Amino acid sequence: MENRKLTTASGRPYYEHENSMTVGPRGPILLQDFILHEKMAHFNRERIPERVVHAKGSGAYGTFTVTHDITRYTKAKIFSEIGKKTKTFLRFSTVGGEQGSADTERDPRGFALKFYTEDGNWDVVGNNTPVFFIKDPKKFSDFIHTQKRDPRTHCKSPAMMWDFWSLNPESLHQVLILMSDRGTPQGYRHMHGFGSHTFSFYNAQNERVWVKFHFKTQQGIRNFTNAEAVEMKGKDPDFAQRDLVAAIDKGDFPKWDLKIQVMTEEQAADFRWNPFDLTKTWPQGEFPLIDVGVLELNENPDNYFAHVEQAAFAPTNVVDGVGFSPDRMLQGRILSYPDAHRYRLGVNYEQLTVNKCPYMTANFHRDGAMRFDDNGGSSPNYFPNSFGDVIPDEKYKDYPMELGNSRADYYDRNSGPGDDDHYTQPGILFRDVMTPEEKANTVANIVDAMSGIEGPKRNEIINRQLCHWFRADMGLGMQIAKGLGVDVESMMPKRHG
Repeated sequence: MENRKLTTASGRPYYEHENSMTVGPRGPILLQDFILHEKMAHFNRERIPERVVHAKGSGAYGTFTVTHDITRYTKAKIFSEIGKKTKTFLRFSTVGGEQGSADTERDPRGFALKFYTEDGNWDVVGNNTPVFFIKDPKKFSDFIHTQKRDPRTHCKSPAMMWDFWSLNPESLHQVLILMSDRGTPQGYRHMHGFGSHTFSFYNAQNERVWVKFHFKTQQGIRNFTNAEAVEMKGKDPDFAQRDLVAAIDKGDFPKWDLKIQVMTEEQAADFRWNPFDLTKTWPQGEFPLIDVGVLELNENPDNYFAHVEQAAFAPTNVVDGVGFSPDRMLQGRILSYPDAHRYRLGVNYEQLTVNKCPYMTANFHRDGAMRFDDNGGSSPNYFPNSFGDVIPDEKYKDYPMELGNSRADYYDRNSGPGDDDHYTQPGILFRDVMTPEEKANTVANIVDAMSGIEGPKRNEIINRQLCHWFRADMGLGMQIAKGLGVDVESMMPKRHG
């Protein structure tokens, strides 16, 4: 392969990468050595803010293959046929530790999975446990504070942890799991993963069921004892990362079986526990595991920062056929996860390679720091509009959620009694409130403003707006039309004698 030239970030080739420009061999450095400035300025900004939670992680690309038909439950295209393959990215992590902490700490493990589907990216953001410490998102920041460092000593504090847990008995289920050997898994390959939250599936007939996701390791469960985990922290604090990379590099690709539990809406109504409570599981004797497919990790990223560190997962990323539930923690994470990514990576984080949907995307987002594409080109940045070709597809309309005697849905803001009357009050304002001078000035202002409309859609836009003025007040519409030089007769429907 031909050697590449050394260049600046803007592409200018240069030679002196190690020696600064000075006044003579022993003199001071010159301000004009912009290569030095670029190197140091970039170095000062190499570290982006680490994740507040799940800071230390490992990740790899892989493939999900459907092995069983579940189309009776969901119309998601990823499950449309047996044998279908979808590219994935999976990030494992510890929860409470910083980036430099040991990955054998006693801690839950994050299990965040991104499916790159033709209907957009679908993220399943879970852990290696089926439950969590709390059931309401208002408690989340307080809980995480207890897992971090004491504000006075800046050390981890067992008193903080156990104080919080003792004051929140809902945490007992997860604490028991954490204190077992499952709290110190032997790397990431030898543990299960769970979506943890309750999600929803809906099929082609828009029939909904509630669902939980289980990823069962084919490598078998292996855990460290506490003594082994403590020893490994000193011997190799990056054991789990090293183990995952080494296994994939030598072709020993780790695999997980995806299974689901399904609960009908009728079963949920009669279930003895709240089925949307993240501190509870669904008994598998009542809601047995259903086979779906196999997840295989088979590609290590070529650059850790670009892929693992910049990976961003969010439960907001669902696809047609997959939906949310009244799970309070899930509802809270719908807000907090994307908000964290926008802070840490920037508003355009989903254009980064690891987060980018490989299929076509179309929206009205524009600008922001680090926009990596053509920024929408010359197409409109608002909706509705008369110029573009991006329109909502009704077949992707969200399925409403029944919540007791109410229904969560996207209601037409003009569907209620009188809600579609946009004309009576403006008409009253013009006819009955304005003085003759105010009316004349208003008409003149409107004509002046609308005269600035240009382009191929000029007549269409003017005629559409004139219809609104006519509906508010016929006299108002006539005066504006006259001022714009519009032939009102041509707008009127033809009468047949």
